[in-house]
Amino acid sequence: MFIDTEYQPINCDDYDNLELACQRQLHLQIQLRDGEIFEGEAKELILRKKVEYLLIESKKESRELRLDHIISFSNPEIGTIVIEHSSL
Repeated sequence: MFIDTEYQPINCDDYDNLELACQRQLHLQIQLRDGEIFEGEAKELILRKKVEYLLIESKKESRELRLDHIISFSNPEIGTIVIEHSSL
């Protein structure tokens, strides 16, 4: 998996799209930086120790995915969103 690195916030528009996905509990296909693809229902966004996570549930498991480890996410309703890091 990933070595703990400093969290890099994502672009506000991408965050808003994830927030919308959680509100609608959309089924997302998520591609992570390590090449893993995870599918499940978007549940909520969590902030813990200045790091943001997406809680996603599948039939097999629940996971908290660090937002800066997500490359892209997609759903037919919102299309495919490629994550951009915000410039601080």
